[in-house]
Amino acid sequence: MKKHSLIKGTIILGIAGIFARFLGLFFRIPIQALIKDEGMGYYQMSYPLYMTFVAVASGVPIAMSKLIAEMNAKNDGEGALQVLRQTLFLMITLGMSVSVVMVMFARPIISALKWDPKSYYSFSVIAIAPIFVSIMCTFRGFFQGLQNVRPTAISQIVEQVGRVVTGVAFAYLLFPKGIEYAAGGAALGTLVGAIIGSIYLLLAFFKMKKELPVRRISKHKYILADLGKAALPISLGAAVGTIMSLIDSILVPQQLLRAGFTHTQSAVMYGQLTGKVFTLMNVPLALSVALCASLVPIIAEAFYLGRRGELIKRVDMAVKLSNVISLPSSLGMFFMAYPIMSLIFMKDVAGYEILQYISISIPFIVLTQTSTAILQSIGNYMKPVYSLAIGCIVKVIITYVLVSLSFINIYGAVIGTILGYITSCLLNMYSLKKNLNIKINHVDALIKPAIAAIIMIIAVVFSYANVYNYTMSKGLSCIISIIIGIAVYLIFIFLLRVFEYAEVKKKFLGQK
Repeated sequence: MKKHSLIKGTIILGIAGIFARFLGLFFRIPIQALIKDEGMGYYQMSYPLYMTFVAVASGVPIAMSKLIAEMNAKNDGEGALQVLRQTLFLMITLGMSVSVVMVMFARPIISALKWDPKSYYSFSVIAIAPIFVSIMCTFRGFFQGLQNVRPTAISQIVEQVGRVVTGVAFAYLLFPKGIEYAAGGAALGTLVGAIIGSIYLLLAFFKMKKELPVRRISKHKYILADLGKAALPISLGAAVGTIMSLIDSILVPQQLLRAGFTHTQSAVMYGQLTGKVFTLMNVPLALSVALCASLVPIIAEAFYLGRRGELIKRVDMAVKLSNVISLPSSLGMFFMAYPIMSLIFMKDVAGYEILQYISISIPFIVLTQTSTAILQSIGNYMKPVYSLAIGCIVKVIITYVLVSLSFINIYGAVIGTILGYITSCLLNMYSLKKNLNIKINHVDALIKPAIAAIIMIIAVVFSYANVYNYTMSKGLSCIISIIIGIAVYLIFIFLLRVFEYAEVKKKFLGQK
């Protein structure tokens, strides 16, 4: 079974994740044009609740990938298959239970959370998706445990293609019935995408199963116990992180009403925050998700085998990659928020200030995700949960207080998000240094990427202004300046020796 190194796995998953996010943007563009910020508000109100389930469910496959990585290190193929079988049964049961509850109690849930009743159609459709999300999460965890990220990468693209095509089609077909029905049609894309993604992963598994080496037939009696021991804190950690978005879906509309805004105005502002801003932020965060997915089995294997030197190198590389990903993304979205919003949403720039300010949180989100994955990989499950919980409390208090102030309104949620993730990030990094007893090389991991990112954004802003003077096209100027920025950043990353060319070549082509 072919394995992928940390860099190679991150690149494969990262490219697939970014491509999938761009497909998601192509989904958002016509949907945004059709149902506007109001319709996106109806669609997005139920989406964080669905994503909370995805986050909780994702804890099981992450724990599963850790167990499989350990068994794979012993060439225990049968043990890996046992983990898959038992996890799949558990996850399907969990997904079906959640779907039944959400479908049966859709209206009471919407009423209790004080959402607009028009969000019912989106909620009802999304409520069915957890069944298929459970299947996808399980098989992705299995493949990642074997350090084979290609099926996960392809499934992300397949899922998004299904989501885009069906979501846009049904939104257009149902639009004559009303904006709320069109929002429900858009939500149908999420369900169809999950179904198609599940089918692909099943086919990939049956094709790969013949190649899985089974050198020792073993029966593991305590798989579910071991799985639960690892999965529960991972799920809690993932849930606490996603709950920050769920908090917005619950608190923000309510507090905007208290601030004196109407239901429609609240839906519009919430739609800008979640339908536009979070969608754009998810593009660079796709690389962070890819990094974390690659990290767990690779670090778990090194930790399990007691290779401390290799473990330290991989942790150092992970922190460095986090900053290399997040710093240019943050600066790019801060300084280019207006042209990016104009380019993606066809000159509908409402909410670009929100994107500008919330981009400050990107480095802290990425580092929080990375440090959480590292701590969980070495069996320290609860520290990230505590860190995220404290950050979540900070987020709740700030959001609750500030959003209700009419002159701050939606920006209270932005401030809460930034300070919440700063808190979680600092606590996580403290735990990481304490548990592994390592000292991060801040010059290579932080200062050099920061210098490269600053040079990049100067080149981006300068080239945007000059290209615009010649073309008078904001869209073309934005695209050209971003391409120039990427080229400049990569050049300075190597000039400053953040990564050595020989190191990258060896890691990318190597098996470890």
